[in-house]
Amino acid sequence: MSGVWVFKNGVVRLVENPGADSLQNARRKVLVHSSTNEVITSYAVLERKLLSLGWERYYDDPDLLQFHKRSTVHLISLPKDFNKFKSMHMYDIVVKNKNVFEVRDI
Repeated sequence: MSGVWVFKNGVVRLVENPGADSLQNARRKVLVHSSTNEVITSYAVLERKLLSLGWERYYDDPDLLQFHKRSTVHLISLPKDFNKFKSMHMYDIVVKNKNVFEVRDI
């Protein structure tokens, strides 16, 4: 994972290194459920996994898919369109669900 972590307006995000090899930047990433080795191919699949881990769906914002875990202050916010699901969203899920998901290059 190349890039720089940037803290701005209370949000930490990974800014990929624009100077990195263009082939590396072109690699697509996938979110994988570690224990089953299942690639998350839709929000329906992801939602089932998150609900089984104790996450609850929030319906406050019609433009986002949001999940909250009562025992934490964590909130996962995802774009409504799965085609806009990027590596920064994947890493957010990985960080908030240690040892459950991982991000892989395809």
